[in-house]
Amino acid sequence: MVGTTLLRPLEWYLFGEDPQLGLEKLQQGSGSSQLCGRVFKEGETTYTCRDCAIDPTCVLCMDCFQNSVHRNHRYKGAESQLEDGLMERARMLFQVLFKYTVDMLVWEEGQELPAELQPSVKEDTYYCVLYNDEHHSYDHVIYTLQRSVQCDLGEAQTHTNLIDKEGRRAVKRGTLQACQEAKQAIQSNSEHISLQPLRVEILHSAVMAHQSFALRLGTWFQQVVNYSVGFRQVFCQVSLQAALDPELHCLISRLMLCDAKLYKGARKIVHDLIVCSLLMETEYKRLFAIEFAKNYKQLQEDFINDDHERSISVTALSVQIFTVPTLARQLIEEGNVVKVIIDTVMEMLSEHLDDNNRFHFQGYNSERFFRIQVVFHDLKYILISKPTIWTERLRQQFLEGLRAFLGMLKCMQGMEEVKRQFGQHIEVEPEWEAGFSIQIQLRHTLSMFQDWCTADEELLLQGYKECYNTLMSCTNQPFKSEEIDTHMCNHVLHCKPYKVSQDPVSIHLPISRLLAVSGIMGESELLSKLLLCLLRYILISKPTIWTERLRQQFLEGLRAFLGMLKCMQGMEEVKRQFGQHIEVEPEWEAGFSIQIQLRHTLSMFQDWCTADEELLLQGYKECYNTLMSCTNQPFKSEEIDTHMCNHVLRCKPYKVSQDPVSIHLPISRLLAGLYVHLCRSGAINRLHEYLPAGCDIAYMVEYPLRCLVLAAQVAAEMWRRNGLSLVSQVYYYQDVKCRDEMFDKDIIMLQIAASKMDPNHFMILILQRFELFEFFNRSTVSRDKAEDAQKKRRKLENSGKALPPPDPPEFLPAFANIVNVLNCDVLIHVLRTVLRRAVETSGKLWTEAMIQRVLHLIGQGLLEEKQQLEANREEVAFDFSLKARRIEHGKSLLTFLEKLKLVPPLEAQKDMITWTLQVEARALFFF
Repeated sequence: MVGTTLLRPLEWYLFGEDPQLGLEKLQQGSGSSQLCGRVFKEGETTYTCRDCAIDPTCVLCMDCFQNSVHRNHRYKGAESQLEDGLMERARMLFQVLFKYTVDMLVWEEGQELPAELQPSVKEDTYYCVLYNDEHHSYDHVIYTLQRSVQCDLGEAQTHTNLIDKEGRRAVKRGTLQACQEAKQAIQSNSEHISLQPLRVEILHSAVMAHQSFALRLGTWFQQVVNYSVGFRQVFCQVSLQAALDPELHCLISRLMLCDAKLYKGARKIVHDLIVCSLLMETEYKRLFAIEFAKNYKQLQEDFINDDHERSISVTALSVQIFTVPTLARQLIEEGNVVKVIIDTVMEMLSEHLDDNNRFHFQGYNSERFFRIQVVFHDLKYILISKPTIWTERLRQQFLEGLRAFLGMLKCMQGMEEVKRQFGQHIEVEPEWEAGFSIQIQLRHTLSMFQDWCTADEELLLQGYKECYNTLMSCTNQPFKSEEIDTHMCNHVLHCKPYKVSQDPVSIHLPISRLLAVSGIMGESELLSKLLLCLLRYILISKPTIWTERLRQQFLEGLRAFLGMLKCMQGMEEVKRQFGQHIEVEPEWEAGFSIQIQLRHTLSMFQDWCTADEELLLQGYKECYNTLMSCTNQPFKSEEIDTHMCNHVLRCKPYKVSQDPVSIHLPISRLLAGLYVHLCRSGAINRLHEYLPAGCDIAYMVEYPLRCLVLAAQVAAEMWRRNGLSLVSQVYYYQDVKCRDEMFDKDIIMLQIAASKMDPNHFMILILQRFELFEFFNRSTVSRDKAEDAQKKRRKLENSGKALPPPDPPEFLPAFANIVNVLNCDVLIHVLRTVLRRAVETSGKLWTEAMIQRVLHLIGQGLLEEKQQLEANREEVAFDFSLKARRIEHGKSLLTFLEKLKLVPPLEAQKDMITWTLQVEARALFFF
């Protein structure tokens, strides 16, 4: 009846004649799009070409799939060929009808209809309308209806099924008073079952009629826009036309902003209409994307507060927009959308920031937190297509987004620190899943940020700088004492004391790991990684041509990204529990969830930074500055001197086992990744133009080193009183889902420090943080004390064959100095001490596993020396064999090796000892 009485006359007016004849003429006189425009229903079969589908959303209906050859998915609609009169009628009709549709769909309870829409005979008839929600089950609604509106079981079930399908249902018709009584009864009865009452509205019968007709118009619009490309273009123009009042939104924006208030049936019609109209035309899809980005923050906030699934939210259209390479670049360049997305996340997570500006997810709302994590998908979508052409504007906007991302990582850096429990076991396991949930969500995002930073050398350097500065600015993991000098083997390391076994430590170090990961792969590996991103996240390559605006917008997005990383840097610190077991397990899942969400985003930021050298340098600068600005992990004591082997290290004391420590270090890890990109691209030679020459390497490596110490101490069961939450965090820290953006990047940061620091100072710092300095530096050891502290020796399976280490790999030039660690006095002293104790003591201070590692390191040192000598280098300073023969206290390292063959418990190692002595003897012929 509606079609005959109301819709048919509209089509007569539109065509100016019989609609059937007008449609035939229209189809004869104009072309049609290669896209059929079909809107799929839920559960309908779709087809995807495995060879050429751009992404998972690139699907065809059955007819189109069978009739196409899949040679080009970038279809363009035919040009409009509407006659002037037909176009003018269509424009006027669409303006009136679509405005009417929008007004009726966004209608609120209690509003009065305008005079022109009032019925000629006004009736005192109202409807009590019950809406669908996700808080009440079928049985709850059925029970409430039976109690409230006196309907039988069958009628209540019918109402409930229709409410679930369409989103709402009129369950009572009558006077205003009768409907109000029904409303109160429904809310009262439902509130007894659930804390939240059912949503009920009272609407006048005229309003209900208009809203029902508005829905039919929505379906009619879908039909009309598929008649002709011209009709579709006119509809797009009308829906995007700016309102006369500048404070008002265009019609399509009004619908989007009210999406969360619409019921399910209205949402589906609106979304289908957007898909078959605005998303079918390239130019209008671009304009719609701009409107979507302008309202992005409000749309996401509405979705977070909504209780419906994302599949029926307008925010789900982001995949249709952000995965288009040209749209993604334009939104970054003109709308700085990377920063917008990150700022949206930060605003939603701000309630979880503690006094140190780090995330702390204790007592978080799991449902709300899950919805917030969905926003990270949009960050991956926008970064999937790394630009191949970089403008200066794009570069700057990406860096701005990276800064915002680093700001978020700064809040994760060191979050949810744990401290080793002494005495009594921890009483209540702390929450940890939230932290790791974020880590997992950021996993791909971090890689994508890094991938973007590799777009050129300049971007990589800039990204590294931003990450480094963010890491350096982290003050949420303070030392509790001043730097001291640590002496060993005539070397001195100046650093702050810290013990993982006593100080708080955090697994979350996204910034530190971001610094460590980028550029570690070769060109083919980068290409493979990019192809995986294309297949998995609907992305094309980064720009090859960068405009100045694109560069600036990218840098701005990088800054926003770094700002987010800064909030993650050192978040959720933990402190080792002594005595009594921890009472309440801290939340940790949210922090790791963010880390996982950001994983690809970080990679894409780095990849964009590698677009050119300038962008790389700018990105590195932004990252470095963000790291340096982190003040949420301060030392709590002054520097002291540490002496060992005639070397002195001046550093601040810190103990992981006593002080707070955080696993979340996104800025530190981003800085490490960008640094490797600098080395691969050669931009490292220009780094001094962007950053001061004396970068604080010891500070850069401090927090990743703490994480590694924490993992080792947890494995040694020193943190048992901190409960299962810490064990789970360390597990995810090293698990395949997180390790590439966490554990692996921490290792890379250690490599960076080993290549830049004095090797003896580096070894002293390692011994200090692992709290082994006294173990290797004291002249005598209390046997009783050592027996109490030492675990039972593990018995390994015997082997009759030597298993020598492989030939050492050749490092990149910037990492070439790492091999000097094998040749430093402190390491030789450590190796000699272990062998001496194996020969001279009863076996309580060493294990066979320790001897295996010592033999492996000695073999590596000898093989490295052999390689350098065989390379015919003019000056070889690597003299491992000579230092091994150096006599101290009447004995050398080789002397202990000879005696080691006589130790009965080491019978299985005799072949390896013999091989080591043979290699050492051959090395002497070269001198």
